[in-house]
Amino acid sequence: MTERNTLVRSMHDLGLSAWFGGSLAGAVAVNGGAADLPDPTQRLGAATAGWARWAPVNAVAIGAHLLGGAAILRANRGRVAGQRGVAAQTVAKLVLTGAALAVTAYSGVLGKKLTGVSAPVEGGTTPAEATPPDIAHMQRQLAACQWLIPALTGGISVLTALAGEQQRPGQQLVGIIAKPARWLRAVT
Repeated sequence: MTERNTLVRSMHDLGLSAWFGGSLAGAVAVNGGAADLPDPTQRLGAATAGWARWAPVNAVAIGAHLLGGAAILRANRGRVAGQRGVAAQTVAKLVLTGAALAVTAYSGVLGKKLTGVSAPVEGGTTPAEATPPDIAHMQRQLAACQWLIPALTGGISVLTALAGEQQRPGQQLVGIIAKPARWLRAVT
């Protein structure tokens, strides 16, 4: 493999890092910081304001990750087709990416619905006893989403590490030889 893909790999990895790290920091710090406000009716507004400031940066990070990933996939399409295990890793990574995108989008929808709400809450995603039931329900959904996003993007990062291991010359040779051998055994 003589072709270098430094720019697109950087886009892919830095975008994923920001998506993962920003989501985790938000779940811990934005929501936690809002819980420290003395007025329970200001906590939800503070949390949604913090997340709203992060949203454009997150969108750029996700876009960079997706563009970089598409370019890497294009550059490695021969390996995906010809090396045993690479297609399965690629499909798993695409599934996790799709799930992370869906949960991120749903989290954004919930956040928009909670913007401007001044109900008493314990924190950005933690309802209080006096929180109206519909707001409490959205907060619980948002809490699940905001912890699921770092879990999913962390899984993408693990699969990215696996992809790097699969690109080692010894792994490529074994994977390329093993795939046709497996097909021949299936036919005979």
